[in-house]
Amino acid sequence: MNLVMILGLFPGFMAMLATYFILKALGLTQSDLIKVALVLVYSASTGMGFTISKGFFDTVPKAFDEAAYVDGATRWQAFTKITIPLSEPILVYTALQAFMAPWIDFVFAKVICGANQDQYTVALTMWNMLEREYVDTWFVRFVAAAVLVSIPISIMFIKMQGFYPNGMGAAVKG
Repeated sequence: MNLVMILGLFPGFMAMLATYFILKALGLTQSDLIKVALVLVYSASTGMGFTISKGFFDTVPKAFDEAAYVDGATRWQAFTKITIPLSEPILVYTALQAFMAPWIDFVFAKVICGANQDQYTVALTMWNMLEREYVDTWFVRFVAAAVLVSIPISIMFIKMQGFYPNGMGAAVKG
């Protein structure tokens, strides 16, 4: 955990160049394998979500699990019936971050995709719409694309925001 904390102190873009050269050495920067490279990069970056989640799970009092064991619950039942419902806020946060980070990422995708415009992500394609020679004809389409890109994020947040107030407050009986 100390190593993860120390690595978390450095911004992700500091490792961008090293990541690119590793992907290049593996042959994943060729035009037909760029999507594989992007999936690997975004999958590898989910470790921070697990670290944050672990910190939250450590705050769930063990007394709740012990009370469940006294009542005859197994470890799995205590986890699914007590720990998970108490941890809804961090699970929602992790899900939102895991979805939004690759969805709106620009810099890392630009480094990996380079000049392969046929492999561009949504953010990179929208950026191309604002180039000097295209801005007059593509600006309205850019604004429409920006609205369309925000719709899945908005829907996901609206669906999940009901889980935020839950958590430890649900464990207290009054």
